[in-house]
Amino acid sequence: MDPSLNAPLSPTYSSVLAPYDLTRGGHDYAYHGQTDIKQLALYGEDQITAGNWLFNVGIRGDFYNGLAIQRQAEPRVGMSYNVKPTGTILRASYARTQETPFNENLVLSSKGCLDPVLNAIFSTLGPCVPAAFNPGFRNEFHVGFEQGITKHFVLNAEYIWKYTHNGYDFSVLGATPITFPIEWHNSKIPGFAISAILTPVKGFSARVTMSSVAARFFNPQVGGVGATPGAAGGFPFRIDHDENFNQTTHLEYAMPFQKNLYFSFNWKYDSGMVAGAVPCYGITDPNSACAPYSEMVNGVPTIDLSSLTPDEEFQAGLTCDGVKATQTAGFATCDAAGLTSQLVKVPAPGTQDNDHNPQRIQPRNLFDMALGDDDVFHFHENHYRFGARITAINVTNKYAMYNFLSTFSGTHYVSPRSVTAELSFHF
Repeated sequence: MDPSLNAPLSPTYSSVLAPYDLTRGGHDYAYHGQTDIKQLALYGEDQITAGNWLFNVGIRGDFYNGLAIQRQAEPRVGMSYNVKPTGTILRASYARTQETPFNENLVLSSKGCLDPVLNAIFSTLGPCVPAAFNPGFRNEFHVGFEQGITKHFVLNAEYIWKYTHNGYDFSVLGATPITFPIEWHNSKIPGFAISAILTPVKGFSARVTMSSVAARFFNPQVGGVGATPGAAGGFPFRIDHDENFNQTTHLEYAMPFQKNLYFSFNWKYDSGMVAGAVPCYGITDPNSACAPYSEMVNGVPTIDLSSLTPDEEFQAGLTCDGVKATQTAGFATCDAAGLTSQLVKVPAPGTQDNDHNPQRIQPRNLFDMALGDDDVFHFHENHYRFGARITAINVTNKYAMYNFLSTFSGTHYVSPRSVTAELSFHF
């Protein structure tokens, strides 16, 4: 007989879940939710040219019939002006868009709390009350310019604002692969993108791209599992694709003695995305996620790390007072001043803020190189060509992380150094 069947029940054990407790002879629970989502879009657009001006105007109408019903008119306008004497193009645009909830597990998230079994499961994460989704809307603005400098160099820059009322996101059920949509009161996502292109000059060409994005969402949650309808507005927080700065520089040189032989170099810098699953210490900032992990042990500020398994602490590269976590041996607690990592940035004690100073992935620089020839044997006939290339990825063998315990993709690391040789035949 399985001794676990006679094990004492946890004080939080739910009798509703007893028939589905596989450790006590239970069976699978089947949930079937269904609805029809119908959406009709009508739109018209026109392009108008007047001298150096170019206008794109249009309007779209969306008819959304799902678990909620909404009708919305969405005007769009874009304009550009060509300053011909200087080779400059100035542009600006505005668009209003309808924002509808994601369809994946939409019924589960909006009506799951009405089911006693799902209510018992979700209640372990907080109050589980039915909260319907309401399609939102976004006001999106773009301003930018394009500047030609000589016939070989072009500079392009753009700034973007996205202001969304009823902003959508995803949540995940514990450590399962089950994700479901949720809805926040609003979101603000500004950012910029810059690119500079140098077309070939004596065999040398280059391209640089830079960008930044702030992904700020505002409480309360107003739709989906975990929502608290009617709750007062809270502080903003940043989700895990927020990144202060990143850039990619690509250089390429075609050898003057053989135009098909080339060398390329690529440099990628990332300042680090938000990694909010890393515990921290702080008890005074009302917009800090540290409080559940903060405690005093013998008068010393201490971080409770029990929310992470030893393997997760190892994945995050956590070190406590110089001792590194391993896949089998981690730390239950660590003094706040002694918790460090080479992979994630843990804010100094008392400085973490979900909006202005969240936990992030450590910055990283990655370098790639390639040497190739698109026509090795130089046949006179153009119908057949043999090519060869050697590519080196992550030349310095940088040990770094892309994200940590992301809602969507879990934890991912940068690929280790690799060298690849390729042969090709063109016909």
